Amino acid sequence: MQHYPESTLYVVATPIGNLADISLRALHVLQLVNAIACEDKRHSQPLLRQYGIETGAAKPLLAVHQHNEAEAAGLVVERLQRGERVAYVSDAGTPAVSDPGARLVAAVRAAGLTVMPLPGASSVTTVLSAAGVTRAEGSTDSGTGFVFAGFLPSKAGERDQAIRALRGDTRATVILEAPHRIEALARAMAVLQGRLVTVGRELTKQFEEIATIPAQELAAWLAASPQRTRGEFALVLHASGPLETPEDSTRVLQLLLAELPLKTAVKVAAEITGAPRNELYETALKLKNE
Repeated sequence: MQHYPESTLYVVATPIGNLADISLRALHVLQLVNAIACEDKRHSQPLLRQYGIETGAAKPLLAVHQHNEAEAAGLVVERLQRGERVAYVSDAGTPAVSDPGARLVAAVRAAGLTVMPLPGASSVTTVLSAAGVTRAEGSTDSGTGFVFAGFLPSKAGERDQAIRALRGDTRATVILEAPHRIEALARAMAVLQGRLVTVGRELTKQFEEIATIPAQELAAWLAASPQRTRGEFALVLHASGPLETPEDSTRVLQLLLAELPLKTAVKVAAEITGAPRNELYETALKLKNE
């Protein structure tokens, strides 16, 4: 049986929806610790009560979120230096993965103290396990690895630029998105055309929905039901083969010319496809004159 030392920060994964997705080890540690740090007290306190874990004077609940993490981390370090055990939980899933916690962990490690992770629920691995991602045909990659992009920029121009960069990356990519931005993301991803996307909505919850569709059809899939724009989203952009043929480069250039000035489109197309910029420039001139 594992030893749970004092002066240790325990990073505890909590369910992303289904309350049954909590580990026995997590419940043991949450009962054992002297204090529980959390992203949002209003969310974590009812969650802990569901498991029979009461907080109060003997086991305080400490707020450690994105707005106070640097300052609050110092208070957690002080507790650990006094020999306490402290757990950290985010609102859902594994802390420090697109959630607060990374600064806290860094501060604890910088103080020479121990951090012990307790693995569990994660929307990233959950959606990947249902996506069936395989190595793309024609890829020279040795495995089926993936990139975790998290939340893309909320501003339209920056988001479009990020998606154009994904167009040139042949690896699978995991993206997270909030309900109020999912439709804008879907419209922006249409530039990826037939590249497959697995969308996971409300994962592990009662109205969970998982579908794999071409990127250009994602907006229509969302629009098919008013329920589909509700809830939290985790998406997998599937791996694709390398862009090697002139036809691929020309198609990318055509799409970019529809949205960008000629020189900018050529520059971006060269970055995405790896094709020579002077050849793309000549092709762009021809396309403009057609």
